[in-house]
Amino acid sequence: MNENPGILKMIRAPFLSSIIAPIIIGTLWSAGVKESFDVLNFIVVLLIGIGLHVATNVYNDIYDTLQGTDKVNVHRNESSGGSGVLLDNPELMGKMYFLARAGLFIALLGTIALTFLIKNDLLVLLWVLFLVSAFFSKYYTAPPFKLAYRGWGEVSVWLAFGPMAILIAAVSQNMAIQPHLLWLMPTTGLSTSSILLVGQMIDLDADREGGKHGVASRMGTRFTSMLYVLVQVALVLNILVLFAGYPGKTWPLLLALLPYILLFPKAAGIILKYHNDPNELKAGAKLTVLIHLVFSVLLIVGFGLYNFLN
Repeated sequence: MNENPGILKMIRAPFLSSIIAPIIIGTLWSAGVKESFDVLNFIVVLLIGIGLHVATNVYNDIYDTLQGTDKVNVHRNESSGGSGVLLDNPELMGKMYFLARAGLFIALLGTIALTFLIKNDLLVLLWVLFLVSAFFSKYYTAPPFKLAYRGWGEVSVWLAFGPMAILIAAVSQNMAIQPHLLWLMPTTGLSTSSILLVGQMIDLDADREGGKHGVASRMGTRFTSMLYVLVQVALVLNILVLFAGYPGKTWPLLLALLPYILLFPKAAGIILKYHNDPNELKAGAKLTVLIHLVFSVLLIVGFGLYNFLN
């Protein structure tokens, strides 16, 4: 037994940026279109997103530990492989369950509150988004569905941190689905998916032994490394579509591409060259997380400037 970790480690707090960014971006897009900003609604939807993501992170650690994947993972690092909290401190299982359920409960309370803050014609969409997100949060790894173990992990991650997160942020600002919102919805999910793909290559042996069959486990690391590059290229193209298709002065949106000019070539080189070497891949995973963080911050700044200029 090691010294008990803090709650921030147990909920894997650094990775919460993956949900905070799309909610802020979806809110900024909505505020720009309707030229107003509902502050209370934003706070509530941010709590919903954080609650759901905390539940996802903690349930992922719980069930990867119970099902053996984390126990055989010798390549755990700060960018992949889970927190390792339950391996070092198995007596914290009860506390981990409490944190996961508390995250879902906070998200539920937020959704109930938002029900009274948005238009009636958006209520069904709001509750569908919450229920599907809550399902993904637990059953990404939990039985009987075990989405990540049965080849649906990549799809659920992209949906949860891309289209669904952007959409619930827009709904919270009383915005319905429209073409320009659809163009934005894939972006952040692609960024988060890139982290998942590198992690799968690093964790390949453990995932196969534990029966967790993601893309890397099913298709191999060479295929996954090429898919990683394609996902990142798709993200760049998505930003270029926003730049070319949105009205007004759109140049601030291109700020988000700076990490793809400065960091991505090195990350892609490492991942393509060392796709089957977990130790070498860790540097590529670290760069991928950095790209994700810088991209997220710059896209937020870009949308803020875009709204200001237009």
